Amino acid sequence: MAIIPRPYRDFKLGPPRASGRQRVLAQWRGVDLAPMEKTWTLRARRAGDVLPGVLKDVRIDRRQAEAEVLKVWNHLVDPRIVAHAQPTGLHKGTLFVTVDSSPWLDEIVRYRRKEILDRLQHSFGRDLITRISFRIG
Repeated sequence: MAIIPRPYRDFKLGPPRASGRQRVLAQWRGVDLAPMEKTWTLRARRAGDVLPGVLKDVRIDRRQAEAEVLKVWNHLVDPRIVAHAQPTGLHKGTLFVTVDSSPWLDEIVRYRRKEILDRLQHSFGRDLITRISFRIG
């Protein structure tokens, strides 16, 4: 009879033995879910590893820039215009601005649109804001 060295004698072949709790649950359920639960734990990842990809998918950096445009509007634009026009949203590079009256809409569209667009593009970049749409609201 050959003597097996100590480290190899303790090595067990096959799947690990189920605990008493796992055996009782498998009997109660009528199916042994231990192998499936084990594969789930192998695929589990830390939230810190997954979060950057999720934030990139929901374009959180772009949404932060959009919110920043709405906050900074009051400081970048002439106070007389701010009193009559407020941004309502940003979608696919178009900033939507609501104006309170037709005369102000006419004033802004004719004489101030380019100036406002240039200031916003200078502050936030040309790719974030490509055009401005003014509406009466």
